[in-house]
Amino acid sequence: MEFIEVAEKRTSVRSFTDEPVPADKLKEMVRIAATAPCIGGKETWKFKAVTNKAVMKKMADVVKTKYKEVLPGNDERITENTKRAVEMFSSLFEKAPAVIAVLAEPYTAIVDQVLSETAYNHDELNKMRNYPDIQTIGAAIQNLLLAAVNLGYGACWLTGPMVAKEELSKLINVENPYKLFAFVAVGKSDKETVPRTKTPIDNIFEIIQ
Repeated sequence: MEFIEVAEKRTSVRSFTDEPVPADKLKEMVRIAATAPCIGGKETWKFKAVTNKAVMKKMADVVKTKYKEVLPGNDERITENTKRAVEMFSSLFEKAPAVIAVLAEPYTAIVDQVLSETAYNHDELNKMRNYPDIQTIGAAIQNLLLAAVNLGYGACWLTGPMVAKEELSKLINVENPYKLFAFVAVGKSDKETVPRTKTPIDNIFEIIQ
C-alpha cells in the first residue's frame, strides 16, 4: 500500500480472528518499528512477541487481578459496567493471535555527561525535556502499527495492562536493564474496521509566520 493509504487505514482493532500471525510477519513488523527515530541515536528498545495462548491467559489474569486491587469495590462512583469495561480493554490481548511486548532500557543523554556541574539529575532533566525516552518508544510503536496495517493485519496499542507490569515482566522474562512499556495486540480483524472520523485539519493546525 501507499503510505497515505496505510496511515489513513490504521485504526485500533480490538477483536480478532483465530488466524495465527506467522513469525516472519511479526519479525517484519518489529524490523519496521526499529526504523523509528531514537533518542541520541541509541536504540533502547527490545520486543517480545507472545503467541502461546496459555501464557497470554496468565498475562490477562494478572491484569484482571491487579484492576480488582486498583478499582475498589466499595466506591459507588465506580460502577460494575465501568469495571468490566476497564478489565475488557486492558486484557483484550488475550483473544489476539499475538501480542508484542515493547521494552526499553534506560538511556544516557549527552547532557548527562555534565549533570554533575548542574543542579539537576538525570530524572529531573528528563522530565524537563518531556521524556524523550518515552517519546522514542511511542515513535517505534506507531511504526509497528503502520507496519501491521501494511502487512494486512490489525493492531491495538495497549497501556492499560501496565498496571501489572511487574507481574507481567516476570511472566515474559523481562530482564534488567529492560523495562516493560506497552503491549501491541496483533491479528486479523474479525469484522470490517472503519477508522473514526478525525478532527478537521483546520481545527488542529496553524502556521505562525
